[in-house]
Amino acid sequence: MIQTHGSSITSAHYSRLGPQECEQIHLASLEILERIGVDVHDEKARKILVQGGAKADGLRVRLPAYMVARALETAPKVLTLYDRLGKVAMRAGKYNSYYGGGSDCLNILDHHTGLRRRPNLEDVRQASTLMDALPEIDFVMSAFLPEDVDQRIYDRYQMEVMLNTTTKPIVFVTPDFEGCVAAIEMCEAVAGSAEAFQKKPFATCYINVTAGLIANAEALQKCMFLAEKGLPMLYIPLNAGGVNSPHTTAGCMASMNAGILLGIVLAQLVNPGVPVAVPGWNGGPYNLQTMVGNYVLADEQGVPTSMGKYYDLPVFGLGGSTDSKVLDQQSGFEATLSLMTSLLHGANIVHDVGFMDAGLQGSMQMMAICNEILGFLRATTKGVEVNQETLALDVIEELGPTGNYMGHDHTIRHYKEPFYSKLIDKNPYSVWQKRGSLTMEQRATKMVDDLLAKHKTVPLPEDVQKAIHAIVEREQAWINSK
Repeated sequence: MIQTHGSSITSAHYSRLGPQECEQIHLASLEILERIGVDVHDEKARKILVQGGAKADGLRVRLPAYMVARALETAPKVLTLYDRLGKVAMRAGKYNSYYGGGSDCLNILDHHTGLRRRPNLEDVRQASTLMDALPEIDFVMSAFLPEDVDQRIYDRYQMEVMLNTTTKPIVFVTPDFEGCVAAIEMCEAVAGSAEAFQKKPFATCYINVTAGLIANAEALQKCMFLAEKGLPMLYIPLNAGGVNSPHTTAGCMASMNAGILLGIVLAQLVNPGVPVAVPGWNGGPYNLQTMVGNYVLADEQGVPTSMGKYYDLPVFGLGGSTDSKVLDQQSGFEATLSLMTSLLHGANIVHDVGFMDAGLQGSMQMMAICNEILGFLRATTKGVEVNQETLALDVIEELGPTGNYMGHDHTIRHYKEPFYSKLIDKNPYSVWQKRGSLTMEQRATKMVDDLLAKHKTVPLPEDVQKAIHAIVEREQAWINSK
């Protein structure tokens, strides 16, 4: 976790939108909800919303402003996730930022060959292991879409792998509602019971919603199911400015925000107090030059996160990604900037570290490089402690202008405190050359191989492994019978 916006100790402060702009977007979203409405593609969800005060005309549901105000009062300000061992791992709220990978890349940039290929389940296992090993990575996602399992239920296989290879919190994605149910069932088997998992959840579902003004059935069903169980969720409608919403950032964000607010209202109607995280990316103009859903665009940076801060809600952000296809200058530029902006804006659960090519490709080398960037950012943005020990006036008086500070006890006490990268080369040219003249890409390959060879996680008990595998087998039998 990296924390910014501190008040007692100087730290980084930044915001894309001011209170006045946020208020205007909020009021516009309320008007959209009340006058225009959102298409809600699930009958049960429509009934719950109508019972809460909304009006429905077919699929179209319109919400009065008081429903939003009531929901925002009960929605928690912090989303807490535990690790598999029962310890608090993430308090996602305020300006606490946590980082993790992403899910379901269709391709992998092989860190041995440097070539793009289709991933398999072993790649999912390796990526999960790597994320578990990297110290600056706080949570795990599946990274790749494996081609060597049944594509209709690939997410069940991913979930089994993640539960077996990490103790860190998990953010999972499922293409259908049944997959969400199966994933929660696996988590409950690991926790020991539904009650135990609800008390200390170590996984949460990233709910993909079609758009701000279109709430698809699967997303709504997941929202209601998780709310009924009292489990945290990430409810994420996304807009593409100029495609399914106005091209201007304000108009795109206002219509996207309307859908976000509808999801919060629905969750709070089902179970007041259930935690809901909101989006921290998109909400700006689409790239109409390429018509590609790029992951790092300048205009949208920080806009939805500013709205999340306005509501004081947990924000599910994006960073450590690039639209480059190879590990080049563009990848370093975009990964660094997206990590930095997500941190400074205050996104809480920042995913997609290691994503490339508009999310179509993932790289374990990129994960390792981003781990080092995050270490640098942690040092860059942390407050500077100023007291008698750190000012060291007695040391300055003792040694004066020409004394040997290097051998002093004060230096011995503090020399390990600065950030020293394990991947970035800071040596003289001669030392770099003597060590093989390796590029960062080559050093990242070695780091990945070393971690995969050495890292061991706490295994699940054998009976629990069998229980979650039985759920996967049941799901395979179910899908085969359809």
